[in-house]
Amino acid sequence: MKKNILISVYDMEIGGIERSLINMLESFDYDRYKVDLFICNHAGDFMSLIPKQVHVLPQIHNYSVYRKPILQCIKEGHYSTSIIRVLCKYIAKIKALFRNLKEGSGYIQMQLVSKYTSYWMPKIAQKYDLAISYAWPHDLIAQKVTADRKIAWIHTDYSELEIDNKLDLNVWNKFDSIAAVSEACSSSFLTVYPSLEKKVIVVENITSPAFIKKMAAETNSIPKNTAEAFHIVSVGRLSFVKGFDMAVEALKKLHVKGYTNIKWYVIGYGGYENELKQIIAGFKLEDSFILLGKQTNPYPYIQACDLYVQPSRYEGKAVTVTEAQILGKPILITNYPTAKSQVEDGVDGYICELSVDGIVEGVQKFVENDELRRTLTDRIKDKDYSNTFELDKLYEIMEDVRLSKGVI
Repeated sequence: MKKNILISVYDMEIGGIERSLINMLESFDYDRYKVDLFICNHAGDFMSLIPKQVHVLPQIHNYSVYRKPILQCIKEGHYSTSIIRVLCKYIAKIKALFRNLKEGSGYIQMQLVSKYTSYWMPKIAQKYDLAISYAWPHDLIAQKVTADRKIAWIHTDYSELEIDNKLDLNVWNKFDSIAAVSEACSSSFLTVYPSLEKKVIVVENITSPAFIKKMAAETNSIPKNTAEAFHIVSVGRLSFVKGFDMAVEALKKLHVKGYTNIKWYVIGYGGYENELKQIIAGFKLEDSFILLGKQTNPYPYIQACDLYVQPSRYEGKAVTVTEAQILGKPILITNYPTAKSQVEDGVDGYICELSVDGIVEGVQKFVENDELRRTLTDRIKDKDYSNTFELDKLYEIMEDVRLSKGVI
């Protein structure tokens, strides 16, 4: 008999987590495993990319409330959860004020909403061999699903995340395992939650080079305005964490230095968009720092660039960095705490200082040195980035459960 796996995610909007999930779903052994996907809100451009072998469970409308505007939730009749969200918003603001958080109350608000709305949510009826909470809200799998084993996925650097750690610890303790996307991500998580050491395993983001190269072959890509232009691409949600504000300032400094031929394209969307547009306008870079917005398929843009840059303040493990390597692109990333788990400095990319000047220096190095770009491309173009063997770790967990229950 096939073993049953449940995977949960909030929606399938365009993002690194959702993209890594699609790659994982592309790689499952569907002859041995039946995979159900629970999506809280059936929305997002990546819905169409879900492999046909995956059984997408019907939407339960109660679970769609987390990111919708509160007024919309009230109009749809979600009165109890709407009241909880309003209360959580004000509680989170008070907590953030006392802690003087740089990024405000958003993360704590999400935690509180996830915890208290979960009491009002219906349970998932079926029992599973393995249930995977691939992304927030983790309370869904923790409290509303029956499974022999439960795994929560962590995709970011928890030593940098401004959250209520005690609140999260209560959730993590309900899982049998916690899957970190890199060794560095695991280490940073354990600095915050040392008591969970025995639960943490490393399961890297699954990459499917064949899928990525196929998508990159589509025609839409960077508009090449001039033959002389040097094209940079970055991908990520528009947030303070991703460091695009530093990238804009770095481009201005590069222009002042005389590198006016650089065009920097950013693919992504998010709550930081208006602030970013103001910064771009303030430096008069509207024609050179270009926000391309949502793109279901970023790969043709990456394929067409001269340099891929990840200017983040922190990351777990940026999916798009590996994808750019798969497409044979030179890579520049900032020295965020987990950077060395992504790039071997000077071998398959470069790590620059996490600052505006660091980005300036790194980009300048690549613009001036064609040989450097060719050398990096040659080093990575024949490297095998496929790692579907990472799924074996999940399969082994399920086999351990069945053996412990006397199932052969």
